[in-house]
Amino acid sequence: MHSNNIHTSPYDFEALTLTHPELLPFVFNNEHDTQTIDFAKPEAVLALNKALLKHFYGVVDWSIPEGYLCPPVPGRADYIHHIATILETEGLAGAIKGLDIGVGANCIYPILGAHIYDWKMVGSDIEENATIAAMANVKSNPHLSNSIDIRLQKDKANIFQGIIKAGEYFHFTICNPPFYASKENAERETRQKQKNLSYTPDAKRNFGGQANELWCNGGEPLFLKRMIKQSLDYKKQVGVFTSLVSKSEHLPKIKKQIKKLGGEYHTVSMVHGNKKTRIISWKF
Repeated sequence: MHSNNIHTSPYDFEALTLTHPELLPFVFNNEHDTQTIDFAKPEAVLALNKALLKHFYGVVDWSIPEGYLCPPVPGRADYIHHIATILETEGLAGAIKGLDIGVGANCIYPILGAHIYDWKMVGSDIEENATIAAMANVKSNPHLSNSIDIRLQKDKANIFQGIIKAGEYFHFTICNPPFYASKENAERETRQKQKNLSYTPDAKRNFGGQANELWCNGGEPLFLKRMIKQSLDYKKQVGVFTSLVSKSEHLPKIKKQIKKLGGEYHTVSMVHGNKKTRIISWKF
């Protein structure tokens, strides 16, 4: 994890349950006599997230509609810290403003960016219910209200158009793109992951997720190629574009698209336990 990430130690469930007592029913001692939760249970993961956000980030009221993506807070915080490093490397300073593409109902990146670094954040999404839920999370925490704006992307064919306004400047954009090419692909990989973790295999995801959050035609590579192509039109309004890339084998096509359009790129590896991912950043 990034050196500035406060989530490098095991979860302190005693402290977390004191902050958020609703987590307590999900905590138990495993075979190593270590406190944990059943990460296969969506309700346990949701309670843990609420506890983490309340304990570390002062988010006293946070929720997501049933079935929506429940993000792992430590990993999301890591992306935010790496963005801060990228901004420093690029010499982008001042009153920082960022755009989260696909903010989702959880609004996690704007919340963390605003709290940790006092950034101004805009979150966009193509689903109206997600933007309504995201705004509710902002309004429920008054200290965030002046720092976060949520915008609905009404045209699913466009990523930036209609979201980035004329004369508006963002120091960075972030994105956690849909990983899968289809529902069937998402369910197949979920069952395999659960099998590897010794969970009872089924198609239910412990962190949830709506269709637009998990898959799109062509999956992650095609989505990012489209984003890169459209980002060229906003090269003067964005300091640096970034996105997560779930699989290393997707990188060659993504890098090729950036070079084809005359851009330059950098990648950053991230490791969270057994999970490996990476950030790609680009500019023109």
